[in-house]
Amino acid sequence: MSNRVVCREASHAGSWYTASGPQLNAQLEGWLSQVQSTKRPARAIIAPRRIFILGPSHHVPLSRCALSSVDIYRTPLYDLRIDQKIYGELWKTGMFERMSLQTDEDEHSIEMHLPYTAKAMESHKDEFTIIPVLVGALSESKEQEFGKLFSKYLADPSNLFVVSSDFCHWGQRFRYSYYDESQGEIYRSIEHLDKMGMSIIEQLDPVSFSNYLKKYHNTICGRHPIGVLLNAITELQKNGMNMSFSFLNYAQSSQCRNWQDSSVSYAAGALTVY
Repeated sequence: MSNRVVCREASHAGSWYTASGPQLNAQLEGWLSQVQSTKRPARAIIAPRRIFILGPSHHVPLSRCALSSVDIYRTPLYDLRIDQKIYGELWKTGMFERMSLQTDEDEHSIEMHLPYTAKAMESHKDEFTIIPVLVGALSESKEQEFGKLFSKYLADPSNLFVVSSDFCHWGQRFRYSYYDESQGEIYRSIEHLDKMGMSIIEQLDPVSFSNYLKKYHNTICGRHPIGVLLNAITELQKNGMNMSFSFLNYAQSSQCRNWQDSSVSYAAGALTVY
């Protein structure tokens, strides 16, 4: 057996974000310094030891979830280690596929969270691991199955879950042009549509979220990872765990006013366990 360490390169560095470690560090410090804290100064904190990152598959058809075939995810800041023990537990379930290195490096949904993860955890950089999971176009029953599987990991306070998604992709290039004229300008209609979905997510109801997607077909690319998370939460609520989810920020890449325009929406939220 080979002990060669296999690495996934930061394949979108230099195009989607800077490949310069010092420059990326300065950008992240600047952005994170502008964040409004939602909690008062803490007397004690629990730093996660394992960070699960669930991202949607954009490039390969996938009806299940897939695990990486590498050991290390590179970032311009420092390398992140995959938790092979947890990967072994997940692989044993028979529910996962393996993604090739090519698929892994083509996909951006997980990678875009790695610089933030690395920066946020820099004071613990030798004390945590990541568990990247590529989520396919799951049926509702598969979302339930994977939610049930991940619920035991979500219940563990030493784990953190990051779910990768943006919200509405609107415009001809995305082949999506839903418009509710009663909301006024197109960008207002998009915001209303997104916030309808965000409100349903805050209710922690996977069935209502599925029904919303069936009705409006909103182009939320992380809808399946979100579905998995909502089903994991539902599983834990059955066992008496008390949780709430709230969105903290919402933005659009531009304000659409006519049919030639296009935009992508972004929303950030957090799950609190009591």
